[in-house]
Amino acid sequence: MISAPGRLLQDEHPNHPQALLDRARRPGRSMGSLARALEDFFTQRGLALPTDQTERLAAGRRQRRIEATPLPLRPQVQAFAESLLRARERARRAGTLPRTDSTIDAALAIVRDLACFLTGSRDKQDWALTDVHDVEAFLATRPKARQRRLIVLRQYFRFTRSRKVVLVDPTRGVKAKGPSGFSGTTVAVDQQRQMFRRWTNSSDAHPHEALLGTLALLHAASSREVRLLQVDDLNLTSRTIRLGKRPHPVPMDPASWSVLQRCLAHRADLPTETRT
Repeated sequence: MISAPGRLLQDEHPNHPQALLDRARRPGRSMGSLARALEDFFTQRGLALPTDQTERLAAGRRQRRIEATPLPLRPQVQAFAESLLRARERARRAGTLPRTDSTIDAALAIVRDLACFLTGSRDKQDWALTDVHDVEAFLATRPKARQRRLIVLRQYFRFTRSRKVVLVDPTRGVKAKGPSGFSGTTVAVDQQRQMFRRWTNSSDAHPHEALLGTLALLHAASSREVRLLQVDDLNLTSRTIRLGKRPHPVPMDPASWSVLQRCLAHRADLPTETRT
């Protein structure tokens, strides 16, 4: 750290602080510990301006996202990135809040992912072929990020429509919130039948497991509804149970009622005074 600046000061190149700082930088994504130390020292004393290392790293990230886009769809992503940078410069000159590098990086990553999805899963090599079904299928791959992704896609397709790349905005009419129903993985039908036989005809399954599984499989009961289920929610006369905040009692079929009776018998045998 001490000898390296000495060599830089003694060579034939200019040795004023700004030139010394520029020559101390290492090529690549990191400018090196020496350049960082010199930058802190010179900038704190007003001897040199900060380097553009942050801008270089951000430009490299943007370029990697663009290059990861399939080649037929890449030119429009490149143009979209340039438009985002121009908009940021206009915001800076106007004194409004400009987009950060991380915001631009995230937007380009979403558009890149859509381009990879179109070419890999939908066999489409042109942005003009994108329709609402493609957008919905892409958003369904990550339901939790649906709203953020849709915001970026609406922005991107407004840009491409203004350039006559697409004639119709495929995000028009797409809702930010996805379906409220269950969107996770499900068990195959054959395996569901196997588990149903285990819960209803086998003595190997624990009564709690059998009741939880039967209510979930046949009555779409959530884990919360089963966890909050109490004896007072059972109607032995009409053979119904009240699940959660459902407006009406749920009628029990013979198999479910048999499993419930087995669970109640197990509960009665528990060596405890307080049972709910």
